Amino acid sequence: MHRSELTIDLGALRRNVGTLLRALGGAGVWAVVKADGYGHGTADVAGAALGAGASGLCVATIPEALALRLDYPQVRILVLGPAGGSREIAQAREAGLELAVADTEIPQGVRVHVKLETGMGRYGVSELPGRAREIVGLMSHLATADTDAPFAAQQIERFAALTDGFPGVERHIANSAAALRIPEARFDFARCGLALYGLSPFGDDPARDGLEPVLLWQSALAQVKLLQPGESTGYGRRFVVERPTWIGIVPVGYADGFRRDLTGTEVRVGGEPRRVVGTISMDSFAVELDGELPVGTPVVLVGHGVLMESHARVAGTITYELACGIESGPLRARRTVVDA
Repeated sequence: MHRSELTIDLGALRRNVGTLLRALGGAGVWAVVKADGYGHGTADVAGAALGAGASGLCVATIPEALALRLDYPQVRILVLGPAGGSREIAQAREAGLELAVADTEIPQGVRVHVKLETGMGRYGVSELPGRAREIVGLMSHLATADTDAPFAAQQIERFAALTDGFPGVERHIANSAAALRIPEARFDFARCGLALYGLSPFGDDPARDGLEPVLLWQSALAQVKLLQPGESTGYGRRFVVERPTWIGIVPVGYADGFRRDLTGTEVRVGGEPRRVVGTISMDSFAVELDGELPVGTPVVLVGHGVLMESHARVAGTITYELACGIESGPLRARRTVVDA
């Protein structure tokens, strides 16, 4: 086994698209595949999502979109972030991309989605610019769809009022959380990222919303040793044992995306939950064992019941950040794509 092994299950992703489409009741799904598909691999997940019924793709930058355009020449691709000047706008025009525009200046010859400010307090305009044939969509972004339904309802009402009376122009405001639980946010399509990858936008078990995690992250014990009372493991001696204690060393650390603040979380060692102890270092961490185990015993970091949502609670962060931070490059990990 490699020191870090990532398996991407495109079958699970396809089923998640189906779950979202059923929840949306006739509205479409655009797959958000920015940041290398939230760490899952943009090209692979984009193709699976489109094959499962997604209508288009969303990315953050024009370079991300241009890379996708090579593989998907006919697919609609929406760039959610701002363009970096006239050169990038020209590239978008030539590649047939669609741009989210957050001001009243509409670039010529590019299909645009005007982003309205309804309560996110970030990108967006407070009122619509004059009608232009380049405007194909009107959009906004929900700030609290996963935490504050009444405020989300206010945003949806504002958006509906601002965008009424624009026949033929697509309207979209829903994210994953709204797609799953706020029917009023459906409009023409939802921009779904996190749920696509089988991660809960509500920070709990994704199975509650019928989602399946797409990512399996595994390693194996590289060393097993018995600590005697008073001995410790790791930098800073944060874990000092009071009785003879077996520990296992896993050759994955924060350089691989297993963050330093995940001390105290649980992984599965040989199929059993085990606590991460001591300070997580750049290339390894320690787990407390209940007895001696052989070197090479499998360790599941994410998947098979080890939820990224649980890791996020320990780290005081969100699954988005954890997923995007996993290092899947060939110098540190082996990445395998399956379609189960």
